[in-house]
Amino acid sequence: MWIEHRSLFLEELLRMEGQGGLQEVPCSDCGGSSPEFKCEDCFEIDLRCSSCITAAHQRHPLHRLQKWNGNYFERATLKSLGLRIQLGHTFGQKCPNPRRAFNDNFVVMDSYGIHEVLLDFCDCVEAESHTQQLLRIAWFPSTTADPKTTATFRLLEEFHLLSFESKVSAYEFYSALVRRTNNTGLAPVKDRYESFMRMIREWRHLKMLKHSGRGHHPNGVDATEEGDCAVLCPACPHPGKNLPDDWEKVPRAKSWIYALFLAIDANFRLKRKIVSSNTTDPSLSRGWAYFVEEGAYKELLAEKVDVLQEKSTCSSHNAVNMADTKTSRGLATTDLGTIDCARHNMKRPNAVGDLQKGEKYVNMDYLFFSTLRHTSLQTLNVSYDITCQWHKKLWQRMTAFPILMHFDFVSKVIDFFVPKFHLPAHIEKCQTTFSFNFKRGVGCTDGEAPERGWANINPVASSTKEMGPGARRDTLDDFFGDWNWKKVVGLGTIMLRKMKEALPERTNQQIALNDLEEGLKEDYGGVLDQWRTQVEAWEDDPRQPNPFERNADVITLASVRLALAKEDEAEIQSGSCLALHEDCSPSVLISLGLELEEQQRRLRADKAACGLHATDTQQGKLVEWSNSLQRRIEAWVKIQALYMPNISALQLSDQATSTNMTSVPSSETFKLWLPSQIGRSAPCDERLQWTEWRLRYAQGHDALRSLRSSLHAQTAVLKYKDRNLRGQGANTRARNTLKTIDTRIEAAASRYEGAHKALVILGGLLAETGWQSSLRPLNRQDIRSMSDLLWGESEGRRKLSWIWNMRGAGGSEKDDTGGLEDMRIEWCKARARAMRWGEEVELLQEEMRRILAFLMWEAARWDERQDSVIPTSLEHQDGCVAYAKRQAFLRRELAASFEARWAETLAQPDNINDID
Repeated sequence: MWIEHRSLFLEELLRMEGQGGLQEVPCSDCGGSSPEFKCEDCFEIDLRCSSCITAAHQRHPLHRLQKWNGNYFERATLKSLGLRIQLGHTFGQKCPNPRRAFNDNFVVMDSYGIHEVLLDFCDCVEAESHTQQLLRIAWFPSTTADPKTTATFRLLEEFHLLSFESKVSAYEFYSALVRRTNNTGLAPVKDRYESFMRMIREWRHLKMLKHSGRGHHPNGVDATEEGDCAVLCPACPHPGKNLPDDWEKVPRAKSWIYALFLAIDANFRLKRKIVSSNTTDPSLSRGWAYFVEEGAYKELLAEKVDVLQEKSTCSSHNAVNMADTKTSRGLATTDLGTIDCARHNMKRPNAVGDLQKGEKYVNMDYLFFSTLRHTSLQTLNVSYDITCQWHKKLWQRMTAFPILMHFDFVSKVIDFFVPKFHLPAHIEKCQTTFSFNFKRGVGCTDGEAPERGWANINPVASSTKEMGPGARRDTLDDFFGDWNWKKVVGLGTIMLRKMKEALPERTNQQIALNDLEEGLKEDYGGVLDQWRTQVEAWEDDPRQPNPFERNADVITLASVRLALAKEDEAEIQSGSCLALHEDCSPSVLISLGLELEEQQRRLRADKAACGLHATDTQQGKLVEWSNSLQRRIEAWVKIQALYMPNISALQLSDQATSTNMTSVPSSETFKLWLPSQIGRSAPCDERLQWTEWRLRYAQGHDALRSLRSSLHAQTAVLKYKDRNLRGQGANTRARNTLKTIDTRIEAAASRYEGAHKALVILGGLLAETGWQSSLRPLNRQDIRSMSDLLWGESEGRRKLSWIWNMRGAGGSEKDDTGGLEDMRIEWCKARARAMRWGEEVELLQEEMRRILAFLMWEAARWDERQDSVIPTSLEHQDGCVAYAKRQAFLRRELAASFEARWAETLAQPDNINDID
């Protein structure tokens, strides 16, 4: 629609370049002829003479003027018209003793541009200082010694908020301001960039002090202690602020409700170059907010500079193993370490510090113990992506820290975790020992809070890396404070969303657990109590056997690939390696071939599922997948030719016998000619045949495990559907779930059949026997759950399908109680899911209560500050009282808003009966 009116808009823009029909109109104020001036920033568009427009702008000295020169409008200034700005007196009052600014040329930076003005200070006997006179009109002086440059509060506030939201740098903002002043370069603007940098840094600092109530402290700003200016998380437990008076007396079984969740992480983007020094560029605060106090921090690091980092015994954590070797050339700071609130993603006081050479324990330990000084809670849940290694000698390392940082860990309950996203990178033992999913009392916390916060702060790295140490810390402190405040005002929405997700999920997971237990009771009811006893013993004492871990070695495709890789490594070291390709050994070639075969199988299944009426989007995704697979196959075939040179003849022979000589095989039908597909039709290296046999054997077991798992899920859904679901909508959703499970069953069966077919061929070639007892031919009637009956079978004559009797379902993998290990682990996980969601609802209820209590505590604190300030004047007292009242009102309004928003949802948990 706008396109139709485009010309109209353009016409009006061009019309404003001229006099706009005011050629013969007299001055709008005095009626004089030939007015020449108009203002770009006033609301009305009219022409005035020089004296009238000057008089009209006594209250608007920073507006931009234009003058008609007979042909077009050109820029004019109020300074050129003689407008003088008088400070220290009310408007219209003449100063008997004015004093002109330095060189009678004063620079003011404002949202409209950079202005040169004529300014007079008041130099009367009782006049305030020049700095105060500027501040009284909301102009921020660049220096307190004979200032000649200022920025308006409006400009500083504009950049302050814009930097938070868009991460624009001071240089970019200042450059835009210069261009708004003059975009041609013909009239150079006086350079005030350094002044602007200094003013915005001071502005950030003053805003932090003001918001934290330091201006109301009777002992002044100098009485500020470490962490006093941090915005605290209202949802976290704070004794004396938002916890009941008897919180310490709560039974041990319920103590987890008052636990503090901490998340540790480092950011490798927030570097700083070697620019300036702490002596030349000190911070304006001394650990008053989120950064630790730099002096004590650097002093301790200097003492530990020669301490070597202990290497990781888990996966190859670069953060640990490379901390002593990480390059720091040209950098004063390589990373930034933080301790966050793990559930609400807020920075904690005195929990941020620079890292000089990677993520070393001594740095992270200091930050950890530093922020713990601000809490007296009894239960801590600590999350760190390398916690499996970091926590081992933590308390031993603590003894080397100052006594004020020592933490009474003996009387506390402290659990360590690995964030959920990072957990799969750890070894299997870590995945069960440090999982948020399995430990009691943590709800659905994932521990990934710092990672979400980095996305907000990372764009600032491009500007902070060029700053001096003090400026960088002050800037990042300010950004962290704004991040926390945005989180606070957003808690109403965030907590409501989480509760709406947790309530139905709690019910669904409890129903799923009950349904699983009902299914297990039929055959394994006797071991359920033993499983429950075992898992509860582990929850109470992690030194007990972990029920989530397997007790027996399981043949998997991954384990065989690892074994083959180790064999390749041994051959390389012994010099007997016969690899024909530098990046691909024979075992890797066959392993990649099996992966390509699986991709072909999945692509065929997806194409079949789309049917004849696939959407353009579906077809596009399938074509992209097919093209990607084709490229991978072509690359693999080139390497295959090195190890299997007879393949070319087989491919030509196959094409010659093809019914369609002109068609090119698609990626999902392309024959890979693995050793099992060649058979006896052509010579093949026996080593390749043995490699494929081992991988196929593991693939068969993997496929059977997947098949059994899907059959378990199918049985559970069917029982739940029959017993509980009524109505078309509920049954339709259940059928969709069953359809998804059926697809997984078909995929597992197809994968097993392919593996078994290959094993039959390779077993004959290699004279391998004995494997048929565990990997039998799979018929359709074999694919059934434990309790399914074949046609004509009765319960008394029911026989299990062979898939439940082989290794992985029974036999050698049965535990001491006779229960199936896979079933035990699945039941433990189902129980853990139900418990975590139940805990999540309880935690969210408690956090909502704590948020409201904390806001009311803060409101009361601001009420107290009205009387605590020691004013220097009545005006100062009036401002302090007004600000304290506004802040108290704001907290009460936030609390009332949250409570009203949550009221309907908070009434639900008590009305929803827990399913036992």
